[in-house]
Amino acid sequence: MMSAQEIAAAVRAGSLSARSTVDAALERIAQVNPRLNAFTAVYQDRARREAEAVDRQVTSGRNPGPLAGVPFAVKNLFDVAGQVTLAGSRINRDRPPAENDAEAVRRLCAAGAILVGALNMDEYAYGYTTENSHYGPTRNPHDWERTAGGSSGGSAAAVAAGLVPLALGTDTNGSVRVPAALCGIYGLKPTFGRVSRAGVFPFVPSLDHVGVFARDPADLALAYDALQGHDPADPASADREPQPVSAVRAGPLRIGIADGYFAEAADGDAIAAVRQAADALGGGEVIEVPDAARARAAAFVITTSEAGELHRPNLQSRPEDFDPLIRDRLLAGALTPTHWYLRAQRLRRLIGDRMLALFDAVDVVLAPATPCAAPPLGADEMTVAGERVQTRTGLGLFVQPLTLTGFPIAVVPAATPAGLPVGVQILAPPWREDLAMATAKRLSDAGFRSVSPPRPAVEPVHA
Repeated sequence: MMSAQEIAAAVRAGSLSARSTVDAALERIAQVNPRLNAFTAVYQDRARREAEAVDRQVTSGRNPGPLAGVPFAVKNLFDVAGQVTLAGSRINRDRPPAENDAEAVRRLCAAGAILVGALNMDEYAYGYTTENSHYGPTRNPHDWERTAGGSSGGSAAAVAAGLVPLALGTDTNGSVRVPAALCGIYGLKPTFGRVSRAGVFPFVPSLDHVGVFARDPADLALAYDALQGHDPADPASADREPQPVSAVRAGPLRIGIADGYFAEAADGDAIAAVRQAADALGGGEVIEVPDAARARAAAFVITTSEAGELHRPNLQSRPEDFDPLIRDRLLAGALTPTHWYLRAQRLRRLIGDRMLALFDAVDVVLAPATPCAAPPLGADEMTVAGERVQTRTGLGLFVQPLTLTGFPIAVVPAATPAGLPVGVQILAPPWREDLAMATAKRLSDAGFRSVSPPRPAVEPVHA
């Protein structure tokens, strides 16, 4: 599939119609999704109607926007006008259809992009594997018997399989970064408050971020620029001027390499990917990220407390309608003492200040995104660095501590010698998405450990 930049340029020039691009995406979804299980809904009528509107703009001499005619899809916890927002659950099926699009969806459409469908996820975004008991598991396009990661697994798998060039997800404790890494694509979790969450079903309001997936960093930057900016409808939205990153920062970058916690519980392939990324950037300084284990513990407490309280009414009235594993975690959260939660939030502020001090010496910090490549579907445990760990929590080992800061983090893909993807996190200071994206682009330009496209289940449909 063409990149988002290529599609938009061709549509604006009139050499490619938005309708033909959307039709090709819909055909490929119909061919591949029955096996991949990334989509939970496909909006054919809306997509074709909006594609034709873009084509009319081009014909009349108007510019439809920087994402003209680019198909995209969204995790099924984003509101889509006229559709029920499932959030990966059975319970939400009883909700009325959304009256309006989520703000992030609206902004991409305003930039000319075309929404083609909604994507599978872990129930209520509480998981790392997208093995949904209500809608089935999403498969990894690189190995159909492995997890795509989660909770935004449908989003990552759809982009990796070439069904759409862009997808939206959310990241609370790593739900963009884990599936981006395991599916071998680029992902971005912006600074907390940078992208509006209005119209997105909440998980943990003090940690939730809207994020984006793409197959190359230029597309990621293009989508992020369309998304960023203040929105008074989101109480957490920061009233800051947007800072476009499509033209990424030039000049030397000081690279930090996370050691200690981030090197002690990872497979050799994950550790090697980080060090080789640093080498591709000209080398880096090994640093200790302070309080990583405590940060992860605080994130656990905040997550389970806020999520448990949010779902308390349904836990009392409809417990049988939850995925049993997720229900038990939510129940534990609903019983968490308030003073634990308050202590975790205080610790969050302290750790954030300590992590911010890292950037006195470096511009970005590299760390593994996951401790290993994608484990098999259905695996309750996985082996990491010779130890058996629980899959559903172990995949978050390196993303969860960094979530607590709210800092921007990009993920770049890396191939293991066996050909399976892993990923490298690029942590930047708050509001400096430009640094994370500049680092990602340099690695891409250098051909860093590039991941081969997955072999399609069927012959691809070319736009």
